Amino acid sequence: MCGRYALGVTCPPADDPKRLAYIQQHLQDQGMQVDEAPDDDEVRETYNFAPGNFGVVYRADITDKGSYDHQQDADSEHQTKTSENEDNVSSNNKPEDSMAIKYKLQSMKWGLIPFWTKRQPDYGSMMRTINCRDDSLIEDSGMWTSMKRRKRCIVICQGFYEWLKKGPGGKEKVPHFVRRKDGELMCFAGLWDCSDEKLYTYTVITTSSNSYLKFLHDRMPVILDPMSEAMKKWLDPGRNTWSRELQSILKPYEGELECYPVPKEVGKVGNNSPNFIVPVDSKENKSNIANFFANAKTKGGSDPSPKKKTSPKMKMVKGEDSRLTKDSEWSEDNAPKPVPAVKREHSPKAPGFTEEVKKQKVNSDLTGLSPQRKKLRSATHNSPMKKSSGIKAEDGSLRITSFFKK
Repeated sequence: MCGRYALGVTCPPADDPKRLAYIQQHLQDQGMQVDEAPDDDEVRETYNFAPGNFGVVYRADITDKGSYDHQQDADSEHQTKTSENEDNVSSNNKPEDSMAIKYKLQSMKWGLIPFWTKRQPDYGSMMRTINCRDDSLIEDSGMWTSMKRRKRCIVICQGFYEWLKKGPGGKEKVPHFVRRKDGELMCFAGLWDCSDEKLYTYTVITTSSNSYLKFLHDRMPVILDPMSEAMKKWLDPGRNTWSRELQSILKPYEGELECYPVPKEVGKVGNNSPNFIVPVDSKENKSNIANFFANAKTKGGSDPSPKKKTSPKMKMVKGEDSRLTKDSEWSEDNAPKPVPAVKREHSPKAPGFTEEVKKQKVNSDLTGLSPQRKKLRSATHNSPMKKSSGIKAEDGSLRITSFFKK
């Protein structure tokens, strides 16, 4: 966990219509430095954000190799300060850093691909790196080593989904949405990387669940508060050595959260609706059957007859996620797993497809015929025809099978 979250941020009509500009302003209002933001079309806006999509990541604006190299920076800084001292010998001003640190929002693909990967990983491999367990970072070795030292980031979202297993064998899965109680944007601790082809990818770090979410799942994302000391340390590009101090940041969230059931339609990645982050029993949820009857009673003055419960209105737009989903036993979450699309040799609309189907149908019909020829009556010898032995049922009527006998 997490295997699905919400990033359907919509700004008020009176504000800047750009969603990323709205997120940037929102974070800046919380004291976070945001010097750059991507365009809206670089990030998928959906209340049902699944692995493989491009999300919003907040990080220090440094090179693709990651945090600063102290030795190289020290040499560069020494040369810069030496030159400055020669030009400003009499200056009493305090020396300033040769390079001011900037922070930015960036579009990245969910599912980390390490830079040292020689070939493009398959879909299954990518799905295994959407999360990174905190305990896998304790030892200073393994696939996450370079990322945890030099490429730490924050993943921005509205909250995340988790599926509660119920019923015999846990076959029934009820989706729940988890968000901050104050309604602010949620910040996950994450790691990022970049390939030679400039493909930026990220993973969400998970830890043990806090007492509030134990009933739902035993794992949860590492959540950091904006401008907290923990977040500052996590994003500090000057820290390029993994330490106990950084490891201690990865712990269950101690702040207040809200968790409640949401519509089951969120299980399919192609569905998208604002109702997905609204409690199913809330007055704000238009799909709530209780609200339907209450509204009808107010308008008509009497209780209406029961009608079929309507599903949440889905927001389907061009380019929406069309992948299928299937239940899978994940190590980190119970979210239905998106599966890659399967390419067909012939599209139902492709030329020749209809003719091919018709030919197959005709051939199958012909193969079903009996190979025996029908006996013909002689034109010169009028032998009497055999009468059907129409076997009668007990009530005297012929059985239906007698009509098909030759």
